[in-house]
Amino acid sequence: MRDKEKFLEVFANNLGNVQDSCLAAGIARKTYYNWRDSDEDFAQAVEEIQEGLIDLAESKLLENIKSGKTNEILFYLKTKGKYRGYVERQEITGADGMPNKIEIEIVNKFEDKD
Repeated sequence: MRDKEKFLEVFANNLGNVQDSCLAAGIARKTYYNWRDSDEDFAQAVEEIQEGLIDLAESKLLENIKSGKTNEILFYLKTKGKYRGYVERQEITGADGMPNKIEIEIVNKFEDKD
């Protein structure tokens, strides 16, 4: 079990980079995926580290927004403010987000008419 604990420690320190963490922990990449797929506690620990990294990134993004950094402000609005129209493209869907039904009829105007 110590190998898994060591990996999780370096995984957090390497900001969730699997390859760098495997090298630092001295395990094969395949070993990491085997552990993740077969050990629910290990998979949960990996997910918690990844969620923590998203929290970190969000806090840095918000710091930059507070500093008035335009790119960060636009990114935030395009992702979190889409419902207010902050998008570069519009998606058209049917009711409840379902795809619209499109029917195409191909007519051969050169078809022989006897």
